[in-house]
Amino acid sequence: MEGVSSLDEPLKKLLGGATAKVMAEHLDLHTVGDLLHHYPRRYEERGKLTALTDLPLDEHVTVVAQVADARILTFNNGRGKRLEVTLTDGSGRLQLVFFGHGVHKPHKELLPGRQAMFAGKVSVFNRKMQLAHPTYQLLDASDADEASEAVDAFAGRLLPIYPACKQLDSWRIAKAVDAVLPSARDAVDPLPASLREGRGFTPLPEALLKVHRPQTRADIEDAKARLKWDEAFVLQVALARRRYADTQLPAAARRRVADGLLDAFDAKLPFTLTEGQEKVSKEIFDDLATEHPMHRLLQGEVGSGKTMVALRAMLAVVDAGGQAAMLAPTEVLAQQHHRSITEMMGELAEGGMLGGSDRGTKVVLLTGSMGAAARRQALLDLVTGEAGIVIGTHALIEDKVRFHDLGLVVVDEQHRFGVEQRDALRSKGKQPPHLLVMTATPIPRTVAMTVFGDLETSVLDQLPAGRSPIASHVVPAKDKPHFLARAWERVAEEVENGHQAYVVCPRIGDDAEEAEDKGGKKAKAKKAAPEEDGEKRPPLAVLEIADQLRGGALSGLSVEVLHGRMHPDEKDDVMRRFAAGDVDVLVATTVIEVGVNVPNATAMVIMDADRFGVSQLHQLRGRVGRGSAPGLCLLVSEAHEASPARARLSAVAATLDGFELSRIDLEQRREGDVLGQAQSGVRSSLRTLTVIDDEEVIAAAREEAVAIVAADPELERLPELRTVLAALLDKEREEYLDKG
Repeated sequence: MEGVSSLDEPLKKLLGGATAKVMAEHLDLHTVGDLLHHYPRRYEERGKLTALTDLPLDEHVTVVAQVADARILTFNNGRGKRLEVTLTDGSGRLQLVFFGHGVHKPHKELLPGRQAMFAGKVSVFNRKMQLAHPTYQLLDASDADEASEAVDAFAGRLLPIYPACKQLDSWRIAKAVDAVLPSARDAVDPLPASLREGRGFTPLPEALLKVHRPQTRADIEDAKARLKWDEAFVLQVALARRRYADTQLPAAARRRVADGLLDAFDAKLPFTLTEGQEKVSKEIFDDLATEHPMHRLLQGEVGSGKTMVALRAMLAVVDAGGQAAMLAPTEVLAQQHHRSITEMMGELAEGGMLGGSDRGTKVVLLTGSMGAAARRQALLDLVTGEAGIVIGTHALIEDKVRFHDLGLVVVDEQHRFGVEQRDALRSKGKQPPHLLVMTATPIPRTVAMTVFGDLETSVLDQLPAGRSPIASHVVPAKDKPHFLARAWERVAEEVENGHQAYVVCPRIGDDAEEAEDKGGKKAKAKKAAPEEDGEKRPPLAVLEIADQLRGGALSGLSVEVLHGRMHPDEKDDVMRRFAAGDVDVLVATTVIEVGVNVPNATAMVIMDADRFGVSQLHQLRGRVGRGSAPGLCLLVSEAHEASPARARLSAVAATLDGFELSRIDLEQRREGDVLGQAQSGVRSSLRTLTVIDDEEVIAAAREEAVAIVAADPELERLPELRTVLAALLDKEREEYLDKG
């Protein structure tokens, strides 16, 4: 096994401290193996120029282009110098700018006709695409040492372009890869030999060589097919082992009881369940009746009746002698669930109280901000078993909380809960409780197979009767300010017709943020010359917009604010008054994104809409059109018409189908961010797999993985696969798998 060790070598041994430090800090690459698995994003052909017309805005790019012309301009009465270079690819043009002392070297080297690789961030200045202070590498100068070195490094016809960062450009990464490439021979092959030969895959060392230094396009295809399969397969084996381990855990079977709470509840429902709700409920009841814990993901559009399905599951567990806990991501949502569940249950939620049903149970709320006395009573009701149902936030997970017999945990909006929290709650049962995870974010099948691969999936795809259509439009505030004025008129018209509206902003805008923000901006303003200062303004804030609306476009209407830093009682009060119709317009942050249900609210204006993700916009929009009147959603943006941000907004405006949007969302994200792993550039463990295009690969890998784990759960006959799994499931990747 000494082969493993050369891939575990720290990069600083081979590359020197400075390069290794940048790789660790900015690209999360620490070992030789990490760098070998940092694959090129694409390949440029030597002598062929990159198409400059379709470069993405605000992204770090690497292009191969030719210098058309270069000239030095002065500003500030001759005190400042600026070098402007125009690049061409034969069809489009791109401007480069260099300032101050940085103009001399490029002015000497970037002569018209020269070809080079350029790397930098694409921005728009004076309506032209530009790269400010790009780094570059000449490709055609035979005299300069550095250039000939570059030509040697790219002796092949295909130039690999690596995912890079400001501190380290693609060609420097290519040079580092050259230094570690010989170690590829030691790569441990995770695929069982029979599977590799059966599917005709290239051996792993050869695939690594071909992906980094291909001689032909066919080499790239070969390598990618193999590396894609490895990723899908190793991930699916990890998930299959987790599912297998879960089936080995004991759980109390909670079988459905006749004439209990559930039947009493169903009898008083004023409507019939949809076919989908019936089908999904049956899947859940079947799971609950087994002696292994249920692990099920319930996904359904906003308003598809997930809460109803979850509540019926909770009642079935209470009937069978257990308790059920529902975990919500925010206090506002926990309170809302508590209110709607007690309303739906009526006297059945008043077990042991006067006027309560003798079949009833107690439904308690437990949140961090409750008063001491109410909290003490809630904790007591849980430990004695008086309360069959508890609804709460993270406060439910605290050590102090004890259950009489926890049988079912329902988690709302899973993507906000880590697995540690799921486990902490699970450990509260005498045996592991059953688990139902709900999400209103539509998840394409492939993502469900990768991110939520340890859960069985149920989908509610019909909307209950009585939901109205929502019209969505993009409002280009910068190009057409009169459109924004018209948007506020539309809000006023909705209110005049007896309805209400939401206005959503990305930021709160209270003093703590403000001071820091102004300080930050001042510092920047001092430092940057006007041409350089491409800083975006801070996102629009709830408090400022509310003041502007009260004093201007919506004066005379009742405008209130709601955000996460308000005292819980204050939040509750505003929500209650909005629900009662006493507030016309609610200006809020995304605290209203999940679970807020006010059927009379028909209009929503989302400010700086381009600063939200696709699925978040879809979630927000789902707050309107919940009653009989049609909904209206206006996406206000100052984004440039040709920018990816505007394309995203147009996509959201064009369809109400959440699954279609989640697909678009995935297609538009950059690599390393496929599964929502955008935090601080953490590289996701999927590098070649695009979850969207590789459905067949993922499905096939899942099948193979299930068969292998069923035959050999501990992988005793496959030591190489075990080694690779251990590396994949080191701490960070384990968290990644679990958080989804």
